[in-house]
Amino acid sequence: MIRNIIFDWSGTLIDDLPAVWEATNYVLKKAGLDALTLEEFRSEFTLPFTGFYQQYTPHIPMNQLEEWFHTKFNEVQDLVTEIKYAGEFLQFCCQNKLKTMVLSSVRPDHYYKQAKKTGFIDFIDSAYLGVRDKRHKIRELLQSEKINPLQTLFVGDMEHDIETARFGGVYSCAVLTGYNEPRKLRFAEPDLIVENLAELKEILEQCNFDITSRIIKSQSPKSRPVVTVGALIFDNQNRVLLVQTYKWSNLWGIPGGKIKFGEPSEDALRREIKEETGLDVHSIKFVMTQDCIHSDEFYRDEHFILLNYTCVCDDSKDVKLNEEAHNYIWVSLGDALKMPLNIPTRRLIDEVIKEKHS
Repeated sequence: MIRNIIFDWSGTLIDDLPAVWEATNYVLKKAGLDALTLEEFRSEFTLPFTGFYQQYTPHIPMNQLEEWFHTKFNEVQDLVTEIKYAGEFLQFCCQNKLKTMVLSSVRPDHYYKQAKKTGFIDFIDSAYLGVRDKRHKIRELLQSEKINPLQTLFVGDMEHDIETARFGGVYSCAVLTGYNEPRKLRFAEPDLIVENLAELKEILEQCNFDITSRIIKSQSPKSRPVVTVGALIFDNQNRVLLVQTYKWSNLWGIPGGKIKFGEPSEDALRREIKEETGLDVHSIKFVMTQDCIHSDEFYRDEHFILLNYTCVCDDSKDVKLNEEAHNYIWVSLGDALKMPLNIPTRRLIDEVIKEKHS
């Protein structure tokens, strides 16, 4: 039974990725190195951060690197915002009398500024800050707080957080809202992996805070594939809609989702598109079936059977994304192929272009 939750801060409750990325590139520039793209940064950045800088700037003292970093971070800290669903999840913890703690490398002055700005400070029972290596701190935290590891869940967005949970003998939950890509998190083998804190809230409610059965289920071999529908949606300018999601490694793809029992596939497609984009579509045409088995791009191990279609919407201005995606774009098929697409979407676009020229 989970009664205590330890949170990482950055990337779990607070979105400081844009600010940290900008400050890190400032450090690299001062060190005479090229800046990293956001994708490169998410792929390369690790904790403890000393290891990251030892890889890139071994010739510069750590105190100089930290001075450069915090000089720039103080300038761009207004970019920091709360992560979606974080406030609701903290209120959920309070309502259910869960003990909440923060274990983070964030500097205390940055933490208190951000915690007061978001109001999160009212929902955190204690905070352990400025910790370079959380693995060296978690057992001290457990002893100091006098909490049972088997009643404790560590929620974080990086491999280091999962390793830290393992060091402390507590359960681990990885969220996709922060620094590490899904494939890195999957490789670290957390007990749970969720798209966001809303999904974690739903899991805790469903299992009445006893996550043991859920962990066993998530780690057990799947008994059957999952059948889904998805479509390239064309507008009246012959552009297609692409959406960007964390659960597909922040790659671009198409709207879609699972077919419900007893639901015809085209009805499922209309429903999923309406739920995810707000669009009403017509002129639905089947294109292809794809197998998607053990994809490294998806945030958990699955076997999907993908039923892919094309369809048409009348007004491209009507897009209203739900929580499934965090960005969208209308582009030509040719421009779409120049973007970082997930593999099934790229195959679908190739097939649609092939049919148009046949």
